[in-house]
Amino acid sequence: MPAGSVLQSFVLEVVLTFILMWVILSVSTGAKEKGITAGIAVGSVIGLEAMFAGPISGASMNPARSFGPALVSMHFENLWIYLVAPVLGALLAVPVCRLICPEKCCEPLPSSPDARDQNGSEGMGI
Repeated sequence: MPAGSVLQSFVLEVVLTFILMWVILSVSTGAKEKGITAGIAVGSVIGLEAMFAGPISGASMNPARSFGPALVSMHFENLWIYLVAPVLGALLAVPVCRLICPEKCCEPLPSSPDARDQNGSEGMGI
């Protein structure tokens, strides 16, 4: 349940999820941070967001984290905020990441050698 207004909580959840997803994309694709350093970066963002936005909106940033407690308590009044806002925030982070870091952001992992065809090229049989 949001402590702030519905609009304030919705916008805050979009922004929080956007920032979290942007950090995740940044440390998982082409970044120098690896392993524990990437985990520290993501964990720090989650901790800071929870500390600053938790009292206002609950700082959910994850639809499953909100759906479970709502289901158990049977309080679905403002659940739509916590289902729609994180998805919207994550969807906004991908194009912004591509605009800022177009070379390595959001690229799929290279395919395995087994995925190549007989000529050694990927796709379309060329």
